[in-house]
Amino acid sequence: MTLPFGPPLAPMLAKLQEQIPEGPGWLYEPKWDGFRAIVYKDGDELSIISRDNKPLERYFPELPAAIAAVTPPACVIDGEVVLCDEKGLDFDQLQLRIHPAASRVAMLSEQIPASFVAFDLLAEGSTDLRATPLKERRRALEKALAGAEPMPANPSIEDVISTLTPAPRVALTPQTGDVAIAASWFELLENVGLDGVIAKKDDLLYEPNKRVMVKIKHKRTADCVVGAYRVHKSGDGVGSLLLGLYDDSGTLHYVGHTSSFKAKERPELLAMLKPLEGGTSFGGGRAPGGPSRWTGAKEKTWVPLKPELVCEVSFDFLQGNRFRHAATFIRWRDDKKPEECGFDQLPLRR
Repeated sequence: MTLPFGPPLAPMLAKLQEQIPEGPGWLYEPKWDGFRAIVYKDGDELSIISRDNKPLERYFPELPAAIAAVTPPACVIDGEVVLCDEKGLDFDQLQLRIHPAASRVAMLSEQIPASFVAFDLLAEGSTDLRATPLKERRRALEKALAGAEPMPANPSIEDVISTLTPAPRVALTPQTGDVAIAASWFELLENVGLDGVIAKKDDLLYEPNKRVMVKIKHKRTADCVVGAYRVHKSGDGVGSLLLGLYDDSGTLHYVGHTSSFKAKERPELLAMLKPLEGGTSFGGGRAPGGPSRWTGAKEKTWVPLKPELVCEVSFDFLQGNRFRHAATFIRWRDDKKPEECGFDQLPLRR
């Protein structure tokens, strides 16, 4: 084996911060919205390993050849598997690729092929670069990926889309030391599906599984109707509130959940919700899912409620018109009518 190391290797991580850090030595990159992956190439052998140490070539058979065509004979590259169409990044479609049927994966790889965005070079040939400062690794990465799709240093929405379509493509993420440009990415590139900004010190060594980078993500609030709840796994109290928003026709649709409650609050919350049990809930619109290939046999039953309670929650990112991650409970909104809680609160995308 030519490479100085192989998998498993936990990727370097980022800690969340509200503001983009400023000052000497900071470098900024867009935060891509896809599957984190480390590529290991050693001659004719190439593997793409997820952050939880699972092989991804099985689900993205179009990528090995595309990556091999523009990379050095032996290298280890950290990056992100993304799926981009004419509107921008599409995480919903990317998730569809994680399917147990090889025939379906093969069909989707032709219909909705993915791309790979590289942002760090961890090894080249027999040289381990993890103890090399980031600014030097970046120069080496630019040289190593000279044959990849060029992306402008300060890309527009159109630049991102044209660089990654038609897929499969391999691209090098843009990087800048200008905080004003990073701030413009944070606002503008959300419209193409990017998740925020990553900030790194230029002398940063590669530290696996440590939160030594900084991520700045979008944080917004919305007033949602409580349409149902799930019981806590302990059986004692509410585990999560299931949230909904009304469409223009007055139909309530499930958009996500919040479970940010202390243990002592869960029984109190259950007592509060009991009188509302048995309501129409999400009966006419999109409802919370049951067991699936994503959840396995985990219990996903929920208790419908009369849609009378409104709460304000904060969220970071939308997947279509749903919250990607669990929302954070802020407060009850007794002053707001449920029918006033619509999708018009959410930023439009896709």
